[in-house]
Amino acid sequence: MARSSTRPTSRDVAQAAGVSQAAVSLVLGDKWRGRVSETTAARVREAARDLGYRPNLAARNLRLGHTRTVLLVVPALTTEFFAGVYTGAARVAAENGFGVVLYPSPEGIGPARDPFASAQAALDGVIASSMAADALSAIRGDQLPLVMLDSDPEGSLGAATVNLDIADGVRQVAEHLLGLGHRRFLHIAADVASWTFEVRARELAARTAGTPGTSVRTVRAPISIDGAVTAAEAALAGPGPRPTALVCDDDKLAAGAYKAVRRLGLRVPDDISVTGLDDLALATAIDPELTTVRLDAELFGERGMRALLAVLEGREPEGGDIPVELVVRGSTAPPRPS
Repeated sequence: MARSSTRPTSRDVAQAAGVSQAAVSLVLGDKWRGRVSETTAARVREAARDLGYRPNLAARNLRLGHTRTVLLVVPALTTEFFAGVYTGAARVAAENGFGVVLYPSPEGIGPARDPFASAQAALDGVIASSMAADALSAIRGDQLPLVMLDSDPEGSLGAATVNLDIADGVRQVAEHLLGLGHRRFLHIAADVASWTFEVRARELAARTAGTPGTSVRTVRAPISIDGAVTAAEAALAGPGPRPTALVCDDDKLAAGAYKAVRRLGLRVPDDISVTGLDDLALATAIDPELTTVRLDAELFGERGMRALLAVLEGREPEGGDIPVELVVRGSTAPPRPS
């Protein structure tokens, strides 16, 4: 079909599809179900594609009084996890005529400065991933709809909270290591004041407490490979019986733990087993490959965006935590006999 040099309009789409402009508006606004047939909707979408038609969102938004823009706030862009969250959120947003602005907070989990002169004027809502609720006061304002990801559902200021089942992930790690026979654990904990890391520590303590003769020592480290090397090396070289398993709050900490183990002349998993949490690309780049918990970052972002859309439309968001999965690889094995 030859395209005109001028921008196609909804009237052009209506004529090409043999329908009214109202039908075009319903279909392209995704409000057609129950009003026009599926066959008609498909014909309108095909005509719009052929003509290269794009709705004039600016004009429509002036009529609606909304910008159809969502802010996704993350602590940092230091791993591909948050890139996955953005990808999932943006996919669902695009399907619903929304755009997503990604904002890595310069202060990590601390207070996030408002990236707009007036957030309420520029945004329809905020999705905040792995952020302390009080870190968002400048962005949220008094009226802006907020969905919290990876946050305490009991203390959340958000209109909805979406979580991965981190507690179950830690339970799977603990049961795997206990089943192999490990009883002396070193928990390399992220030195971050965040609900998700509190859950990891609490669940590890709870799962190991039920097995007699089990001990858990905790050291804290910044979420970096160098930070984990320093913390793990100091703990492993210290007095007392050496732990047989290192449980790390994320894969970057686990990679640092590998280096610390090797610096001390030990081997993974022959002398010490190591686990992570995230299943980043890093997990299969190190040798041996890392036993870790797989988190579906894109699904996490999708669920977060769907929850915000539900809030904006006055619906109840989907409930239930997102399942996670332990992926067993070469970094864990039974401990050496004492």
